[in-house]
Amino acid sequence: MNLPVAILAGGLATRLRPLTERIPKSLVEVGGTPFAAHQIQLLRRHGVNHIVFCVGHLGEQVQLALGDGGRWGVRLDYSFDGPLLLGTGGALRRALPMLGESFLVLYGDSYLECDYRSIAEAFVKSGKQGLMTVFLNEDRWDKSNVVFADGLIQCYDKQSKRPAMTHIDYGLGALRADVFNAYPKDGFLDLASVYRDLAAKGGLAGYEVAERFYEIGSTNGLDETRWHLASKAASDPADNSGIK
Repeated sequence: MNLPVAILAGGLATRLRPLTERIPKSLVEVGGTPFAAHQIQLLRRHGVNHIVFCVGHLGEQVQLALGDGGRWGVRLDYSFDGPLLLGTGGALRRALPMLGESFLVLYGDSYLECDYRSIAEAFVKSGKQGLMTVFLNEDRWDKSNVVFADGLIQCYDKQSKRPAMTHIDYGLGALRADVFNAYPKDGFLDLASVYRDLAAKGGLAGYEVAERFYEIGSTNGLDETRWHLASKAASDPADNSGIK
């Protein structure tokens, strides 16, 4: 099972300023290489061959730096928000012509060493409109925000914490394009709202991942990710990102 992957890379990255005052978060260097290049390399190793970057703030820089993906043996496309902020859900909706009927979606600040092929297969087999990967977090890395049981996301809420929330949104999901039919075609839409609505009606499958997540959305997360990828590079010098 090989689904395209949408990478949500249009945020303003205010928590990383001043690093992101002149460059988008996707181009923040990790080991001397833009973070997005590490994401592409990881996805390619897992068999992904089509990636769509949903970009907004300084998005032209991302396209200029990464190109068409040929250096990694993948196809890269770019969907631009335009003059208005669309939100993560709105950005996906705008990119649907490039993504097709079903796709994976990855946050632009996440580095996730999971089995993408198995996750795609689980999504298709579930018959649901969406799937969320989750990690047994128990408030260790961030506030847990998911109730996961019986293969379904029973509740997802980033604002209101409940005692039964022991898992956290891992940062990778899967969606059918028709999920967006339930929302107005124009205007702002948050992906978290789409997930929350699907969970409320039993339409969001869950897939538990055992490997911890890495992210560059905060300075602490960026430091951890830099350390992790430096350790990997030291143990496997052949594993490089394709950009110097």
